[in-house]
Amino acid sequence: MKKKAISSLPPNVLTPEVLDTSFAEIVQMIQSARQQAFQAANASLMNLYWQVGEYVSRKIEAAEWGDGVIEQLALFLSQTQPGLRGFTRRNLFRMKQFYEAYRNAEIVPALLAQLPWSHHLIILGQSKIPEEREFYIRMALRERWSSRQLQRQFNASLFARVVLHPPNVPAVLAQSHPGILEFFRDSYVLEFLNLPADHSEADLHRSLLRHLKDFIIEMGRDFCFVGSEYPIQVGGQDFALDLLFFHRGLNCLVAFELKARRFKPEDLGKLNFYLEALDRDVRKPHERPAIGLLLCATKDSEVVEYCLSRSLSPAMIAEYETLLPDKELLRAKLHEFYLLAAAQDDAPDDEPDDAG
Repeated sequence: MKKKAISSLPPNVLTPEVLDTSFAEIVQMIQSARQQAFQAANASLMNLYWQVGEYVSRKIEAAEWGDGVIEQLALFLSQTQPGLRGFTRRNLFRMKQFYEAYRNAEIVPALLAQLPWSHHLIILGQSKIPEEREFYIRMALRERWSSRQLQRQFNASLFARVVLHPPNVPAVLAQSHPGILEFFRDSYVLEFLNLPADHSEADLHRSLLRHLKDFIIEMGRDFCFVGSEYPIQVGGQDFALDLLFFHRGLNCLVAFELKARRFKPEDLGKLNFYLEALDRDVRKPHERPAIGLLLCATKDSEVVEYCLSRSLSPAMIAEYETLLPDKELLRAKLHEFYLLAAAQDDAPDDEPDDAG
């Protein structure tokens, strides 16, 4: 009887809401399976490229092959393996470069297998030192950059900017939010806003909202947009916070105040006021205290250091650039930085040995 009752139910017994949810779950299953299949196929291909690169490298190092043999190999593969793609003379040399770049590196080979070949070609072709290669590999994996987004970060000289100018984070903020240095920078490149040199704060605000997706990519994928001109009421007065985000990794609200001019010490007061209001009236019990970022057109690093040295404020100051930075200038400064670091490492210890 139970079977008969079920079979006699009208076909439209499921509401549109239930159907939408059920269908969405099926779509999620399909997308998840596709992603797993892509990752498995990509890992297999990267392992193959590694093995071919290793084989070719060792043959050349042992003087068993000359460079001309690579061209013969490419021709042989094209003739004997119809439909095989990616094994041109140029790509075979890239596989050799791929193996040689990482064979003695500390980076785990499993990480290499997670990136597509297009990403590796960008990193190998534009990184100058092993530290730079590893930096972009880890960032591309964490942020899930497309090849276009990865190329943009090279154009913006992200590695050089991070190494030369780490963010100034107050001690109290580093203690309350461990790992915060991974998620914030001293400067952000916003060339996609196409702002004129004489733009106002209103221009900056409107343009950021129009290019919100690109702004979040520049900041990091863990930022989630909450609101613009976020209303805050204190003592019967109404205030508006420029931009409010939530950071999933740090589990806290992030307040953004915008200044289309040079940073002034008094700017911190307003931001601190907003942070206190967010913690008292907006923050949920399971969230960490809110943090703030004052985004300015420019700043004096010494003034910032003075402002934050004794501050208990959970806020940081960063600047934004409306044009891509001068890559050659940053590269020269980075070279000087590493030369200085190497000289300091090689310097003899001034302390006398304890002879007992």
